[in-house]
Amino acid sequence: MKNISVLGSTGSIGTQTLEIVRDNDDLKVVALAAGKNADLMEKQAREFLPAIVAMYDENAAKDLKERLKDTNIKVLSGMDGVICAACAKDAEIVVTACVGMIGIRPTIEAIKCKKDIALANKETLVTAGHIVMKLAKDNHVNIYPVDSEHSAIFQSLKSEPHNRINKILLTASGGPFRGKTLEEMKDMHVEDALKHPNWSMGRKITIDSATMVNKGLEVMEAGWLFDVSLDKIQVVIQPQSIIHSMVEYVDGGIIAQLGVPDMKLPIEYALFYPDRRPMNTPKVDFFKLGCISFFEPDLVNFRALKIAYEVGKRGGSLPTVFNAANELAVAKFLDRKIGFTKITDIIEYCVNNSKNIENPTVEQILETEVQTYEMIESMKI
Repeated sequence: MKNISVLGSTGSIGTQTLEIVRDNDDLKVVALAAGKNADLMEKQAREFLPAIVAMYDENAAKDLKERLKDTNIKVLSGMDGVICAACAKDAEIVVTACVGMIGIRPTIEAIKCKKDIALANKETLVTAGHIVMKLAKDNHVNIYPVDSEHSAIFQSLKSEPHNRINKILLTASGGPFRGKTLEEMKDMHVEDALKHPNWSMGRKITIDSATMVNKGLEVMEAGWLFDVSLDKIQVVIQPQSIIHSMVEYVDGGIIAQLGVPDMKLPIEYALFYPDRRPMNTPKVDFFKLGCISFFEPDLVNFRALKIAYEVGKRGGSLPTVFNAANELAVAKFLDRKIGFTKITDIIEYCVNNSKNIENPTVEQILETEVQTYEMIESMKI
């Protein structure tokens, strides 16, 4: 029996993780945490009977506590509650699927408690990779990537010597606007940006895919996860989303991981590593697929990816600025307060007008996030 804690259990990755739990009798949920969806959390709590549930939103926690008063489940609230769920006594592995910077502190505390991490929260490494990776090494904690691309790299690197890597080939679908110009994208609405051609994901990450910000975040994350310079990470557009990423070695040999676009595959691999379990999901039919195509990323019309490379190489607090600016800009776009192309404009403005702090502490990272939000709110958009 493997005991797990799921942070962000009501989101896309969290709900798919619980689908895997349903299919595997040797997985037990000991703690759940989410933001404010008390309705879904109540259903999850009653089904999986964890010892602890936590809601980041205080009002949602009060509501949930009332709903679950007929059970023995402990209901906690706020950041302290999420950290308690991450550090649940019996948990062996923590799935960190919170959206945004909320995931940093619980992940750090879970590592300190010697919990292995199934990492689905990009912000943790993008903004605090210099802290998290050292902490994981010092505490002998494994970090298993859940992103499909990073899982693919992890699988392609298996048993190969690290110093034989020539480059990492990080694939991208290109999103719903692949091939479009800035002028064409100015008129795109929320509904257009949410129509991802291959993946079923949450709203925020789907918009990030449309701007290519998501791939920029993944480049920075891959640098920390696999200890490679960003110059050795090349983004390749692969529209069919069948090749999830590749590793090229010094002899020119390339190892790739392929599969249908289904997030349950990398989630399950992280939970059971190094084992592989049968999954009742569609498999790749190469005869129906016919061909797999590749394109170079368009850094002119999707310059967020170019900015991400620049920010990642400079490091310090600038990745936090990049991430925070994107989070608020995407929220404004989803609320129909700004146009689609304004997302990248806002990111670029914030990066160009922020002071870079080298080796920031967690407190400085979180303060940088607040300052970036304040900068955006003072802009004339």
